[in-house]
Amino acid sequence: MHPYFGFVLGSVAVLAWLPAAAAPSGLPQQRVPLPFGVNIHFTDPKPGEMEQLAAGGFKFVRMDFVWSSVEREKGVYDFSAYDRLMKALDQYKIRPLFILDYSNQLYEPEHSVRTAEGRKAFAAFAAAAAKRYAGRGVLWEIWNEPNIEPFWRPQPSAEDYAALAIEAARAIRKADPKATILAPASSGFPWEFFETIFKRGLLNEIDAVSVHPYRQDAPETAGADYARLRELIAKYAPAGKKIPIVSGEWGYSLCYRYAGQRVSPELQAQFLVRQWLFNMAEGVLLSIWYDWHDDGPDPNETEHNFGTVTYDYKPKPAYIAAQTLTRELNGYTLRKRLETPSPSDYVLVFVKGSDVKLAAWTTGEKHTLQIPAVADSTVVVSMLGNRSTIHAQGTGRNKTYTIELSGSPIYIELPGAARRKPWTK
Repeated sequence: MHPYFGFVLGSVAVLAWLPAAAAPSGLPQQRVPLPFGVNIHFTDPKPGEMEQLAAGGFKFVRMDFVWSSVEREKGVYDFSAYDRLMKALDQYKIRPLFILDYSNQLYEPEHSVRTAEGRKAFAAFAAAAAKRYAGRGVLWEIWNEPNIEPFWRPQPSAEDYAALAIEAARAIRKADPKATILAPASSGFPWEFFETIFKRGLLNEIDAVSVHPYRQDAPETAGADYARLRELIAKYAPAGKKIPIVSGEWGYSLCYRYAGQRVSPELQAQFLVRQWLFNMAEGVLLSIWYDWHDDGPDPNETEHNFGTVTYDYKPKPAYIAAQTLTRELNGYTLRKRLETPSPSDYVLVFVKGSDVKLAAWTTGEKHTLQIPAVADSTVVVSMLGNRSTIHAQGTGRNKTYTIELSGSPIYIELPGAARRKPWTK
């Protein structure tokens, strides 16, 4: 019995889905930084913008692929804006998640699609887009937040959305049999909406269920929602079909309130890192942070304060934290979460070859934790990239490191530890 962890060495909690298998076709491999990205709002980046975005370690962007902008005349499609964006993304090996969205006044009077003619036209548009960019690594998402009124008017309808999504998904699949299709990009976890669209057969047509787990609580509180959603997917998925969850949009504005206070830039950075790492631990195969860039300069406007960089492109702590995570864990895959005395503690084991790195934090009060040592000293890297050395205590097999856990994740280097318990055995 190891005196610090309270379990027999090697008898650690290994989450059921680990070690990570190959992701379903089209979805990113679960190797840092491939599953991480940001939402954007442009087709033509500003000078230097793509270089800065890529330097943050972001490997995906999520962007509207607007029907009414592409089809201004019935049956005529102008993809030139997205051709330019694709060229910019390709240069930096960044993949797009394109949202096939909103309505088109050529076919529908409202901000939705509710008629047979509209569905047919939307499906044709979706198929044309899929055909044009086949083989380019695009993920296709059908609509954005159709379960809330701003994005589906005059009022949301799960039946109407299901009819549209099923028809569009079939058209995409016909145009590009290898396409990867996501839906419904829901705002939150609308359980009745999910039940309806799954009953209608949407899971037969798509490759992953996309959700936007927004909340003003800590990221780790999404665990119960993910578990319930997995159960619902299993209930309605075709026999033998594994349908994963992706997190397509989720961020924390500096105007949000947490524990009675406004979210600080440092807390926003913590939540970005914890969101991404927690999603990996939950088997969520893609994590898109909202937003790449502050949408305006007003410190009191919620929509102006989600970005990893400011309105004038100055890096915020969230950008530096993303950059640190993707640099420190570059090329590593998550193997397991260690069982510790407190369920509030997260100690995630990442492996690359024979090397191990830990990502560790707590949702509880700040405290120290002792972990088995593999050498006389090692390096700890803070969430914002500061490096320090810690030294082992004790002798022989009882040698340990003392690490300090807080809400701010840290990274601990354990070179060569992949051959040793309890790290990967």
